[in-house]
Amino acid sequence: MKRIILFAIAVFAALALVGCRDERPPNEVNSIEDVNGRFIGAFAGTPSARLADELGIARVFYSGDELMYALTSGTVDCVIMESVNAEELVSEIPEVRILSDTLIEYELRFAVPRENAQLLEVVNSAIRELEADGTLRNLRDKYFSGKSYVYVNTNEVEPRPGELTLAVAPDSPPYSYKDGDGNYTGLDVEVTRAVCDRLGVQLVISEVDAEELVTAVWFARAHLAAGWLPGDINDQVSVSEPYADTAHVVIVRK
Repeated sequence: MKRIILFAIAVFAALALVGCRDERPPNEVNSIEDVNGRFIGAFAGTPSARLADELGIARVFYSGDELMYALTSGTVDCVIMESVNAEELVSEIPEVRILSDTLIEYELRFAVPRENAQLLEVVNSAIRELEADGTLRNLRDKYFSGKSYVYVNTNEVEPRPGELTLAVAPDSPPYSYKDGDGNYTGLDVEVTRAVCDRLGVQLVISEVDAEELVTAVWFARAHLAAGWLPGDINDQVSVSEPYADTAHVVIVRK
């Protein structure tokens, strides 16, 4: 009798688990075209959040765990995220996948005050030099592919008086974030540091909200902002040559 009762309990538990699986909403986003008009999750204050708001009804979150729970539970229909972060998250969540087609590809550039044509010229020159000597490639591989690389200033330019202030958003890995010692690092920060080394000036970090990066340069609170820049800012700031490119992808339930 005891064995029968235990068997019945096991069957009931299995049926309950199946029922829980069935409660997960089916995926209805199977292509990039299906994203329009959906409830879309994204990291707060990132380019992904802006895209989500343009394409559908944006729901913003502050951690990857929150985003993935919202997706798997059906709170959002899909998630928009930069590809480097998406691949890392999806590798740990078997219930989700990345659509094969890329949503959007874009370049990372510097925003420079419109009235400072000389600064734009020297920043572009530094970008070209850093691309030619492999520094930018190594930094991109470090933050996009996990390559072990430590940037060391080998520039022979004599230090000169002056500094460049970079506006950065907190908690925006792999582009700008604080390391274990509380120092800002990330692709945008290290590229800017390398540019400053080429120019022989000091780098100063100014922390601002992600939505205020361009505004900080426009209103002269910073000399530079770096990263993804909206296409409608040419009347506010000048834009440098690209130092990297990246992409946004869409994550859906399986």
